[in-house]
Amino acid sequence: MSTEAYEVYRDDWGIPHLRADDPLRLSYAQGRVTALDRAWQLEVERHRAQGSSASFLGADCITWDRFARQARLDDTARRCHEALDPETAAWLRAYVDGVNSGLAEGAARDERFARTGHTPVPWEPWVPLSVWTATHVLFAGFATKLWRQRVARVLGDDAATLFATDGPGTAGSNGWLVPGDRTATGAAIIAGDPHRFIEDPGVYQQIRLSCPEYDVLGLAVPGVPGLAHFGHTGSAAWAITNAMADYQDLYAERLRPTADGLEALGPDGAWEPVARHTETLSVAGAADVEVEVLETRRGPVVIRTGSDGTRPDDGLVPDGADALSLRYPPRVRRDLGFAALPALLRARTVADVDRALDGWAEPVNVVHAADSRGGLLHRVAGAVPLRDAANRLRPVPAWDARHAWQGWAATPAEPVQGFAVMANARGIASPLGVEFAPPHRADRIRELLSGSADWTPQAMAGVHGDTYLGSAGPLLALLPALRDLSPAAGRLRERLLAWDRRMDADSTDAAVFASFRSATVRRLAGDRVFADLAPAPGGPEVFHPWLYLLPRVGYALEGLLTTSLLPGLDRAAHVRAALEETAAADAPETAWSQLHVLTPWSALPDPEAGWPGLGGDHDCVNATSSVPGVTDRAARASAARYVWDLGRREDSLWVVPLGADGVAGSPHHRDQLPLWARCELVPVVTDWARLTKDRT
Repeated sequence: MSTEAYEVYRDDWGIPHLRADDPLRLSYAQGRVTALDRAWQLEVERHRAQGSSASFLGADCITWDRFARQARLDDTARRCHEALDPETAAWLRAYVDGVNSGLAEGAARDERFARTGHTPVPWEPWVPLSVWTATHVLFAGFATKLWRQRVARVLGDDAATLFATDGPGTAGSNGWLVPGDRTATGAAIIAGDPHRFIEDPGVYQQIRLSCPEYDVLGLAVPGVPGLAHFGHTGSAAWAITNAMADYQDLYAERLRPTADGLEALGPDGAWEPVARHTETLSVAGAADVEVEVLETRRGPVVIRTGSDGTRPDDGLVPDGADALSLRYPPRVRRDLGFAALPALLRARTVADVDRALDGWAEPVNVVHAADSRGGLLHRVAGAVPLRDAANRLRPVPAWDARHAWQGWAATPAEPVQGFAVMANARGIASPLGVEFAPPHRADRIRELLSGSADWTPQAMAGVHGDTYLGSAGPLLALLPALRDLSPAAGRLRERLLAWDRRMDADSTDAAVFASFRSATVRRLAGDRVFADLAPAPGGPEVFHPWLYLLPRVGYALEGLLTTSLLPGLDRAAHVRAALEETAAADAPETAWSQLHVLTPWSALPDPEAGWPGLGGDHDCVNATSSVPGVTDRAARASAARYVWDLGRREDSLWVVPLGADGVAGSPHHRDQLPLWARCELVPVVTDWARLTKDRT
């Protein structure tokens, strides 16, 4: 397809606005522009999805590559691609053709290719599905079931959900929908922000896609066509948050060797063949690594006792089993819901959005949508299997027929009354999950929205930036009862009780509270009741973030301070000791932002890159997450912020953590970072006359 088949314009922030004669040419243009702007990011994501990133990034990537191969992520994407309808497949193919046409030119812009010696090769048609699968395979947090298995083994079955944080996981989001009767213009406003680990380049790409059939702007995932999560078509808009649904299962497998390979015990008591082969990981600067790939009729084996450091005493694999297999909907259904993507671009009304999302699959999301006619939508979209309740909690025996999948759950919807808020808390998606976010963010958003009946897009920045920390309450509530404190600890107690509970960037009280909280977390984690959970976890390293005790205590602090399941845990003594420790440290006055510094993930980190300090905290609406007890640095925050105005799309606003260009040192690589750090947004530009046409 020739470059004359489309036009590329950019606004003052370098955000691409694409115009073409038809959807296929437009999809091609999206792929090509993404390759020009983000070739390095595309190649990193492709190789991570295919389990080959160690080939140019080195041995640190072996752990992920092994998991990607064993979980059969790329093979799953191929199967889903083979099952696509012809129209969606052609649209996807056009995007891949565009990527391939721009990769070499994009790679020439980025010195990281030369530094690593990596040369991109053409993408296969299914690679966007592979990127999507790899990006979201850990979203539902099936690794939490490994932690619950370990906790139950140490503390008993009743304690399996003891660390249910209803707290930070790998992903969350805020979102709110304000109907027209509560806005200044009489048209609905949708706003919010997805919370993810911040990456460099950013995980969302601001973009506009225009052809005679539609004109849509929103946030794309680089490597994937269309606008899956956040979009505004002019007359309709949508946004999502993670529903916190549980839709992936771990099955405990009994294996036995045979003359031809391996067999697994099935639910009917018969031994079944296990698919088995070996793959080779190439590793830059090191020897190749052989990976055994096994798959039972439940799914790919992701943990096998005796492999990857897993030991019988780890408590990860249940007694009497030899391995754990992963069953996840895209592999079972051969469907990622990609047919919904072009349908969303064509949406003119809420009903159109609703119909498109009926075909959505992965991940499971809560959706807000509105249109210029006054239509409103609040629903869940995605594929959740029907099965025994025990499947949601821990690994279950593959040989027990009670744990087989029995079809698919209905996705709930409810009318919008007043305004709708989605912040990963219990609510519309409660029947589909186990652990949810605490209610603090959702409650605070509702409180803030209730303060006005004439909301404007510009006023929404105040909601995005709110720093009130509701989760501080249970810890602070224990302070008044403490007795016989040292004078310094007594003064610290009074200071904390007088604090306004705002994690403002310039607040020294917020920094003091964070130090006290971390000391409390460390004291609790050191209690003898948790002694058998303290050793470093075994098993594949990719699951270790879910299995370390100290972060688990930090995230579950609020619940651990109030639970009745641990009668031997002397909370008051630990809180008192933490208060004395913090007071004795007599640390100099420090603003919270000096400790709470952004620390993005990058495939090739730049130690010289300077990053800003932030306000907020993991239970604030301005959700900038650290790991209490481990570090105050923030690795997870808003991966984008958006405000969609259904009255005048040109009054909408958005921002990303870095910028539109993925090439370090380019003018638009980090130009939005200062605004994002202050929770400010940049205007959406829709007037073509105000845009600059690319000459390339």
